[in-house]
Order: sequence, then structure tokens, then C-alpha cells
Amino acid sequence: MTPPLKIDQVWLERIVERIDGLEYGTVLITVHDGKIVQIDRTERKRYNDKTMAVYPATAETKPLLAKEKGC
Repeated sequence: MTPPLKIDQVWLERIVERIDGLEYGTVLITVHDGKIVQIDRTERKRYNDKTMAVYPATAETKPLLAKEKGC
């Protein structure tokens, strides 16, 4: 049987560091043999239609917009 997981101050700080500033996303903590071995952060960015109206297409973004529309 694996001993209970012990989380010291260093790991708590590492976890908080990965969560800090995360607006949308996940933090995945991987444990092997009862010890934390990895912390993954996946951040998502959410956009809405109002954002596109505020930032109109420029010469740099028009090719990107054309790809999205299948042109």
C-alpha cells in the first residue's frame, strides 16, 4: 500500500504558482507512488463577437480570417 501523500510548503507554492493568473483552464497534478512528480497547466483564451468588432481586421490579420472562412 502506498503511503499517504504529503504536500510540503514547496509543492503548495508550486501549485499556487501554476494557478495564479489562470482565468480559464486546468491544472493537472500527476502523482506516482504517492509523490507529486508533475504539474501541467492548460490555459484557454475565450473570445466573443464584441472583441472582433473592437479590433477590426488589418492587413496582417486578413489572411488569417480568410483561412477561417475557407477562402
